[in-house]
Amino acid sequence: MVPEDIAGYIDNLRSRFSELETALSDPALYARVDECRKITQEHRKLETLFRNFDDWKHALQEIADNHEMQNGETDPELRELIEEDIAAQRERAAKLENEIQISLLPPDPNDEKNIIVEIKPAAGGDEAALFAGELFRAYCRFAEKQGWKIELLDQSDTDLGGIKNVSFSLSGLDVYSRMKYESGVHRVQRVPETEAGGRIHTSTVTVAVMPEACEVEIDVKPEELRFDVFRSSGPGGQCVNTTDSAVRVTHIPTGLSVASQQEKSQHRNKEIALRILFARLLEHKQREEADRQAADKRSQVGTGDRSERIRTYNFPQNRVTDHRFNVSTFDLPKLMEGDFELILDQILPIVCAQRLDELRKSGAK
Repeated sequence: MVPEDIAGYIDNLRSRFSELETALSDPALYARVDECRKITQEHRKLETLFRNFDDWKHALQEIADNHEMQNGETDPELRELIEEDIAAQRERAAKLENEIQISLLPPDPNDEKNIIVEIKPAAGGDEAALFAGELFRAYCRFAEKQGWKIELLDQSDTDLGGIKNVSFSLSGLDVYSRMKYESGVHRVQRVPETEAGGRIHTSTVTVAVMPEACEVEIDVKPEELRFDVFRSSGPGGQCVNTTDSAVRVTHIPTGLSVASQQEKSQHRNKEIALRILFARLLEHKQREEADRQAADKRSQVGTGDRSERIRTYNFPQNRVTDHRFNVSTFDLPKLMEGDFELILDQILPIVCAQRLDELRKSGAK
């Protein structure tokens, strides 16, 4: 059930909704692009929240009315029909309640941003590289189901069909708010095809999910960047380009460096390298700020650090376990086809409950 204090909190938001509608009726707002975008997004979220909240209250009223009708009904068939309707309304109310609670999560400043994802094999050699490729394809399928746009930025393959590293961007609605739970170390346990003895092999892959940086968020002076060009090469050192089109850009103050050789154009590779570098710099900046604000406290969703083991894919047991929330799904093949909702639909209510508990505690102070 949605607690009474949370229900009251939702009702209090209606005055804010009125303020947003007044702002949207002002033609001058649409000349201020950033402000207009923020107000429009907040208005849309509140509109959805109120609709779900009203539907939830209506479902509860339907359940109460059905119970009253059932108590006065003597016909067994009609009582059974009423019971079926009660069950359907309860299921609907439960889904609406979950959506309401998720809508009440404190906004993450990155939630509305597009992202850059980097996947790299860590421990495990060829087996890690093969799984990195499989995970990349699973994310692409997930993105397609969500209606997100995928743009490949950089990719380096192995001779056996695995991936040395891959960087790609995802753009669309709620990209960061759903993909942010993927940052960290993904561990895979299975018998490799090359393992004659049939022994289970453990390998790891790192995933970094970074919000794309806006120009105003990262203050980088031209003299702080060093650009180096070199010749692109394919797997095993095979030359794929006879010109120096690959670009490496280094941020001198931090030492962060990004190389791109995906495209034949040096200009395009420079653009890609800068996008990835700025995303890394924003991630670095936000992590430093978070550490300063909460030096003695770690978020329940984990640090998001790519050195933190977050998930295990156990192929012999057909199980995927998220260690941060202690949740599992026993349909690993379906998840690897892009159905990450199997895990996310378990994670989001837990995060929601934690955040709402913090909201109630802070309101009580």
